[in-house]
Amino acid sequence: MAKKEAKKERKIVLERTYVIPLRRKFRRAPNYKRTPRAVKAVREFALRHMKGKRISIGKYLNNLLWSRGMKNPPPRVKVDCTRDEDGIVKVELFGAPKEKPSEEKKQVKKEDAKVEPKEEVEIKVKEALGGDEEKEPETAKEIEKEEIDILKHETHKVHPPRDTARTKQSKEHHQSPLPSGKQMGV
Repeated sequence: MAKKEAKKERKIVLERTYVIPLRRKFRRAPNYKRTPRAVKAVREFALRHMKGKRISIGKYLNNLLWSRGMKNPPPRVKVDCTRDEDGIVKVELFGAPKEKPSEEKKQVKKEDAKVEPKEEVEIKVKEALGGDEEKEPETAKEIEKEEIDILKHETHKVHPPRDTARTKQSKEHHQSPLPSGKQMGV
């Protein structure tokens, strides 16, 4: 638990906004490596300017870099860089929504997902249908049997092959365009 609490208590030491020029860096790479090179350029820029130990790129920035494919990254990006006490630098797209800590999300999910016992659910279903529990399954089984019998006896229509204009054209296409009796190259 100490590690989780330590993550919560990390303070932001430095926060800055940059416009990172990427074009000069990715133009030196071959077309099929341009976006990976742009990602490396973002990491190098953040490392040089924020002087951190570890760089993490946010999902919105990553989506922007890869949005136009591998061969055509954006020429520049505006980013927010933050450095923690531990030297971890987080680089995120400027104006991107801030994410909540994962523990809060888990608590919200647990509160929303209240599980009711099976008996209560069955009683609610019974009340909603307004019928006896024993009669419903029997009629449902009978209905299923009738549907299966109908499907078994149903004959599927088999369509005859088409005689369309396309087949006529293909027959005409295979005929020789030269008048009879003449040969090519003679």
